[in-house]
Amino acid sequence: MSDADPTRHASRTARGAAELELGQAAIELLRSRLPDIAGKTVTAIIAEVPGYTNALAGPMGAKIEGAVQLALGGFLRLTGSGDPGTPLAPALEGAYVLGRGEARSGRSMDALLAAYRVGARVAWRELSRTVVEAGLQAETLAKFAELVFAYIDELSAASVSGHTDELATTGRVRERYLQELGRGLLQGDPADQLAGRAELADWEPPRSLTAVILPSAHVRGILGALDPRTLRPEDDLTELGEVDEDPAEVAVLLVPDADGSARSALLRNLRGYQAWVGPTQPWTTARTSYLRALRARQLRLTAEPDAPVDTERHLTTFVVTSDSAALDDLRRQVLAPFDALRPATAERLAETLREWLLHLGRRDEVAAALHVHPQTVRYRMGQLRDLYGARLDDPQTVLDLTIALAVKPSPPG
Repeated sequence: MSDADPTRHASRTARGAAELELGQAAIELLRSRLPDIAGKTVTAIIAEVPGYTNALAGPMGAKIEGAVQLALGGFLRLTGSGDPGTPLAPALEGAYVLGRGEARSGRSMDALLAAYRVGARVAWRELSRTVVEAGLQAETLAKFAELVFAYIDELSAASVSGHTDELATTGRVRERYLQELGRGLLQGDPADQLAGRAELADWEPPRSLTAVILPSAHVRGILGALDPRTLRPEDDLTELGEVDEDPAEVAVLLVPDADGSARSALLRNLRGYQAWVGPTQPWTTARTSYLRALRARQLRLTAEPDAPVDTERHLTTFVVTSDSAALDDLRRQVLAPFDALRPATAERLAETLREWLLHLGRRDEVAAALHVHPQTVRYRMGQLRDLYGARLDDPQTVLDLTIALAVKPSPPG
């Protein structure tokens, strides 16, 4: 049982039973009525507690009726012994197991407590009728009533303890299964293994998943705005060897069905969270989305202030940086004419050439992009033609320059 083990508080009922003198005739009469009392108790619970309307029909009803008889039988043993040392543990343990079973069946604690309230009322009505018939005096009847309700309170507490413990255990087990599922998704495990883990975790697979990488400190703030099925594989970025920093600093979320308009909503919700958002992928291939978001972070891609980085807007960057060594070689080769210039001059001319290529030589648009006068663009393009000559009109050179200058080198650090 949990730390709040109700068997520790059984002495109050036991002492009360030791002080109660029902007499053997009353005990025997009560014992003979137990099956009938148990049946009426179960019938009342079915009628008055919505959560049990269908649950107690058939075999389940018989099982609960047996549990009620067992509990009432334990009560009669207690009252009939006259010994405050009579153990309550068996009855309380039965109530504890009942609480765990109810949690596994998906019924809430509210339903369980309601059932106890109804059961206490009906049981007391039938028990009191029986002991009055047996000729108990008013004072004894009052003590009997106190004992009945104290006993049922302790059974109720034991069941609540079992219910709580089961939910806690189930939650921990499910969380472990969800962690294993998330790890498998990031690792790119086979689809059949992923489906098996999803079933174990009682996680309904979505059509798709979208990876979001963000600082761990921001996770709690965004989770409430995401699909409840969102997975958070703890520490997997570091364990997979794909992030170097402290695992406490980086988190990945796998968000279900964030495509179409749902993606727009996701991006809006992520504003201000310093996030990188991968492409939407079929759920069993979520690793593709994860790796894309991770690559965007490694490249230090940025978006407008406070906006998350949407990898779908940077596909060219991913293509031209897929072989970083080849890109570096291409840059060295095609930008060799800048080597003789001072670094500041080379940087200005390279930026001008980049905008000239992107804007198809439209001088006014190039000037606007560089925040300079069109004459400045004209002057710089004259310098570039001195460096490259007729090669600026060669399609292959233009292609090489476009690729070489398409992505700015990542800042050091």
